[in-house]
Amino acid sequence: MSDKKGPITLKVILIGNSGVGKSSVMNRYVNHRFTNMYRATVGTDFLSKTINIDGDTVTLQIWDTAGTERFQSLGTPLYRGAHCCMLVFDVTSKASFSALDGWRKEFLIQGEPKDPSDFPFIVLGNKTDLSDREVSDKLARQWCEEIRGEYFEGSAKEDLDVEKPFLRAAQRGLQQYKKHTLENTGHFQITCKQPRETRNTCEC
Repeated sequence: MSDKKGPITLKVILIGNSGVGKSSVMNRYVNHRFTNMYRATVGTDFLSKTINIDGDTVTLQIWDTAGTERFQSLGTPLYRGAHCCMLVFDVTSKASFSALDGWRKEFLIQGEPKDPSDFPFIVLGNKTDLSDREVSDKLARQWCEEIRGEYFEGSAKEDLDVEKPFLRAAQRGLQQYKKHTLENTGHFQITCKQPRETRNTCEC
């Protein structure tokens, strides 16, 4: 199923409230950098990174979206074609965690994935380096079980466990890519075990 002509391109969308650290997480993973200078994303931002997943060369197109209402109209064209969605919240902000359900529902409406019940969501709790935590690991995992998502947490600032959620997003996105590529091409191979001279009557 590997694409011999070049890397498989996977689209991963980062969504969540403004200020939870979506840009910081993306920049830490792709560029290995972090800055304390906060700059709200205006519209969208985009970075890419090529990695190897289970023998396939994959180029991750990571889209960081603005977490403010005035830019949510951009979601319609941006969400479509995504292979995985990463919901990001701040573990020191219960409000940012509570907002994830709304972000997820909006993504499913605007993104129109082919199979919403099977679409992969990765949930990332950022800023675990801070002491004033409001969202427990247990609470986050309970919600992830309800939505069939996978939970990770870490710190972009301290470079703690930032790579893991992106690698998992790539794995789940690759599964989506292969599943829908197979559906679109219809390459289902049937092996006939009858002798060649009798295959005209084979009903396999």
